[in-house]
Amino acid sequence: MKRNDIVLLDGAMGTKLWEKAENKVPVWRYNLEQPGIVSEVTREYVEAGAEIVQANTFGANCYAVRRAGYAVGDVVSAGVRMAREAAGTRARVALSVGPLPVLMEPYGDLTEEEAIAAFDEQIAPGVAEGADLIAFETFMDADMMRVAVEAASRYSLPVFATMTFAEMGKTIMGHSVERFVEALEGLPVTAVGLNCSLGPEKAVPVIASFEQYTDLPLIFKPNAGKPVTENGENRVEYDIDTFVTDCMPALEYNVKYIGGCCGSSPDYIRAMIRRIRG
Repeated sequence: MKRNDIVLLDGAMGTKLWEKAENKVPVWRYNLEQPGIVSEVTREYVEAGAEIVQANTFGANCYAVRRAGYAVGDVVSAGVRMAREAAGTRARVALSVGPLPVLMEPYGDLTEEEAIAAFDEQIAPGVAEGADLIAFETFMDADMMRVAVEAASRYSLPVFATMTFAEMGKTIMGHSVERFVEALEGLPVTAVGLNCSLGPEKAVPVIASFEQYTDLPLIFKPNAGKPVTENGENRVEYDIDTFVTDCMPALEYNVKYIGGCCGSSPDYIRAMIRRIRG
């Protein structure tokens, strides 16, 4: 992959919102309760140079939203609308969709039909509001990912699919890269890869293994780490230079889309762009 062909993604949304928020609540609530900080974070990523920014819709599924007394459509529409306004013509907007907080059969009681209905309830208003693509992130169950992509396939938008892996290259449900790729075989997926959980140096071997199983473009969004306190100051595990340097080996593989996950910020993305674009 030539570096000029690399597409720069944004970084963390949730951890950045919690830095700015008056109170720590599920971040999708800020779309309605503190919309100003949502727009501010998105603008910061656009100004940093991100070419795709995610709407603040990751956990806005019916199980979480209804329990808090809100409507999924209101939350998702507001999230995509704010991202769309902040992005303007400078960046594309991804409708961010996370896994459902319940287990599918045979691990739990959720049927495939119920899962498809839940994903559709979240996807439909985001598409209607003008999302450019649908990004499924931080999945641990390859079968739930398959169902999510099936729900998205009716909308004819590009689909990104990333799962979160541990160091051994499997999710906490024991699903491997191979199983993930096989689950999506024949479905209209634009790119696959990983996000969250691992820092870049531990995530590179996992993303490298994707090339054994797929020719699809790859997505690489590792964590910048959890907050740590050192000499009385708060910081994340990976400073900007270390994070960017440790991400660069991923570009030796078929990585087309690269950004950051938890702990990263617009400054991380700006530095990554400088390194990649020269």
